[in-house]
Amino acid sequence: MRTLSLMVLGGVTIAAAPAPPPSAGTVSVTIPRLNVAEYHRPYVAVWVEPVGGGGARTLALWYDVKKRGAEPGTKWLADLRAWWRKGGRSLALPADGVSGATRAPGTHVIPLPANLKPGAYVLNVEAARETGGRELVQVPLSVPAKVARATGSHELGAVTIAAR
Repeated sequence: MRTLSLMVLGGVTIAAAPAPPPSAGTVSVTIPRLNVAEYHRPYVAVWVEPVGGGGARTLALWYDVKKRGAEPGTKWLADLRAWWRKGGRSLALPADGVSGATRAPGTHVIPLPANLKPGAYVLNVEAARETGGRELVQVPLSVPAKVARATGSHELGAVTIAAR
């Protein structure tokens, strides 16, 4: 839940930006710029799951949220095969705080939920691109978070976990 700060200054009420949700750290995901003839932004899923097995928790899902009609953007989410099998097929979309539009090449930051219980997890980042490839990058995650890194080879660049 986000809170809005109000401040009265000289008889005028000023609203400050909503406070960001609490976070245990951040995940930076780099989508590389590829020099290909036909480039489409990748669909990307980011999720955590306990090392010993258990339920997966989706942190971010970037897809064509505005595509409607006979072939909505959700049709192609099954191309994120590992995420789809781990629970993506049962996720009600769009999921508030998780779903978002595809991202351009560059580095994008996602907060780690503050309510992740201490323990060992695997952070998964999967990307699939039309007329492109598919890639899954897995990074060991220890909560409380410590710095961890992994790098993709084609569809994904660096994936970095930073503690707060």
